Amino acid sequence: MKILEDRIIKDGVVRAGNVLKVDCFLNHQMDISLFQEMAKEWKARFADKKINKILTIEASGIAIAAIVATAFDNCPVVFAKKTESLNVDGAVYSSKVTSFTKKRTYDVFVSQKYLSPDDHILIVDDFLAVGSALNGLIDIVNQSGATVEGLGIAIEKGFQGGGDSFREKGYQLESLAIVEKLDAENNVIEFRK
Repeated sequence: MKILEDRIIKDGVVRAGNVLKVDCFLNHQMDISLFQEMAKEWKARFADKKINKILTIEASGIAIAAIVATAFDNCPVVFAKKTESLNVDGAVYSSKVTSFTKKRTYDVFVSQKYLSPDDHILIVDDFLAVGSALNGLIDIVNQSGATVEGLGIAIEKGFQGGGDSFREKGYQLESLAIVEKLDAENNVIEFRK
């Protein structure tokens, strides 16, 4: 998606350790107009799927998922929580995920009342590096008996292999920008052709 790639080039900052900082438009301050264009793009790419729910993980995926839901007939957004809360009652589906940028493992969970075997899920997230968050979300969907219809990622770090592993497993993974190289010393970002 050229407008996302252009925005990454314009405002993205490459940090040591293969970190791409895009917090000025994607995951701290958010460009809603850009999110709306991303949602339209995913709607077009998943047009043949029967999606009735969007699933993401807190926190950065929530805003993107909410805008994406508007493109899919305002279907509900469910997000996996990383911390226990008194307002989540009853049984939950849970899985473990490790954050690439935070270097921390979380137990994430979704209340069982929000996912069922009748659901057709589009999983959406801001970044894909090695795929821990996606694996955890897919695990939760599988526990519920729902169907994973597709995976929508804003920015995939193609050089870390996570995206290719999901494609090899047969998932329809639609990343709107796939970064093939990050050079922190020269602030260079190269995309997959």
